[in-house]
Amino acid sequence: MRFQGKVAIVTGGARGMGASHARGLAAEGARVLIGDVLDTEGKALAEEVPGARYVHLDVTREDSWQHALHTAEEALGPVDVLVNNAGIVHFGGVEEQSPEHFRRILDVNLVGSFLGMHTVLPGMRDRGRGAVVNVSSAAGLVGFAGGVGYVASKWGVRGMTKAAALDMAGSGVRVNSVHPGVIRTPMGESASPDLFAHQPVPRMGEPEEVTRMVLFLASDDASFTTGGEFLIDGGQTIGVIGHEQAPAH
Repeated sequence: MRFQGKVAIVTGGARGMGASHARGLAAEGARVLIGDVLDTEGKALAEEVPGARYVHLDVTREDSWQHALHTAEEALGPVDVLVNNAGIVHFGGVEEQSPEHFRRILDVNLVGSFLGMHTVLPGMRDRGRGAVVNVSSAAGLVGFAGGVGYVASKWGVRGMTKAAALDMAGSGVRVNSVHPGVIRTPMGESASPDLFAHQPVPRMGEPEEVTRMVLFLASDDASFTTGGEFLIDGGQTIGVIGHEQAPAH
């Protein structure tokens, strides 16, 4: 029970990877605040997960973050773990992506993660302990055609994680990022098989596979790990396997 007595906030926690992270943290003893804008799904999950609470959280709004932190502290206790998981995608290349969609992606994926840290980290620093896991993407390590806004946001999360880890140096607070590939979630289900058919592990990942990495980084097992970037992508970003090794279809 690595999180016995600890409190965690998971954003985008109503479904997909966020729901998996919330379940995983609770299964190991954490009291979890599930934050999302999907109220019906979020409330249903909170009723299912022992010790969990749900709060409506628009990660792009500072006042919404302050409300979430107050709710967590009042209902569950001081926050030990923050998982910045909330994210959106809207496909489009440099010429096709509208400025409005580009800004919206950055607001949710990048600014939302910044606001989460901006809100939660002061309390962690004061208590001399805490862990933040920012969910970036394989798209935070390489470019993908037709995803200019998403790629920009996830590279930003990757860099911001390293800056925050340095800001927290010596405080007892660690900040790391995880970089999933194509994962079987509502966001990932529309992905073309071409995105993963020729990677070394030629399949979609499962949310629970990402959760295992998130739990490691959020726990004391990773006590000597900060500012790192951790791939869960089936080898997607390391290159294309040789033609003669490619799986038959």
